[in-house]
Amino acid sequence: MNAPKKKPQTIAADTGLSKEHKAKFTGTDNPRHLRVITVLLRRPLTRENLDSVAGCSNGPALVDDLRDRGLEMPCKRIKVTDRDGFVCRPGVYSLTAADRRKLYQWMATKRKKGGAA
Repeated sequence: MNAPKKKPQTIAADTGLSKEHKAKFTGTDNPRHLRVITVLLRRPLTRENLDSVAGCSNGPALVDDLRDRGLEMPCKRIKVTDRDGFVCRPGVYSLTAADRRKLYQWMATKRKKGGAA
């Protein structure tokens, strides 16, 4: 008897990834997405910073939308002490090397077509 094929696991416990990601970034013209992408290409963003940069109050939903478009955007939980002395674990979003390649390819394609990147 043939054993059933196992599906590759797509959940990475330390990165917060829980979905299969497209091989190619499908692009976006959403101003919130573009603001977040621009900053993430320079540095990681905490959830609070992401909300501020994007101009929204639900950064995780925005990240989920970008993940649906083909980016991985892992979220690493860090340990910090808040102003009241309590330990908390905020998320920090970043781009993987593969995400950067996808974004640079997408930007180059937009330039070739005459669009703004």
